[in-house]
Amino acid sequence: MTKPSIVVFDLGKVLVDFDYSMAGRRIAAQADLSPAEVQKFLDHSPLLYRYETGLMTRQQFYETVREHTGFHGNFEEFCQFFADIFWEIPVMVEIQATLRRRGIPTYIFSNTNDLAIEHIRRNFPFFSRFDGYIMSYEVGAMKPHAKIYEDLEKMSGKRGTEILYLDDRQENVDGGAARGWQVILQTTPEKSRAEMEKLGLLNHA
Repeated sequence: MTKPSIVVFDLGKVLVDFDYSMAGRRIAAQADLSPAEVQKFLDHSPLLYRYETGLMTRQQFYETVREHTGFHGNFEEFCQFFADIFWEIPVMVEIQATLRRRGIPTYIFSNTNDLAIEHIRRNFPFFSRFDGYIMSYEVGAMKPHAKIYEDLEKMSGKRGTEILYLDDRQENVDGGAARGWQVILQTTPEKSRAEMEKLGLLNHA
């Protein structure tokens, strides 16, 4: 096994956990649909994909959700309800801090949206401590599309086994593995840490 030069982290379910049903319940409390119906709309319409690939603004996203759910709260309430669904995964945040102390560049590589990132940037100090960020809504592509992986390679200047990539979704990990990246499918933080120790990233100064 080759010791990687950089470590690339997915954000949701790797560095922060989240629960979209929290947003669904809050929106439904001021809407014409039940929480389950709001959640079904968010999960199964192409709306979130369009928002997270930069094809619509947060204002357009709000207005479309309002139209389909009967949400009668204001824009600021909607933004808060939709974004405040995250909490830190301490083991993974500490791993990134350890890598940073040891001079190993780290990157965030995420399918996400500007409301989520604005909230995370404001509430989770660790987020500012990465060497670079590739986010779907900024680059116009979502994992596992090849373009977003290419953008990470261009930003970092690294390729193949120089890159270690952690993600909780098999199809996204497979997208990295197909490019020769070293990959870890995150099932638990403890297993991810053990895999990184095997690569010599955490247990040697």
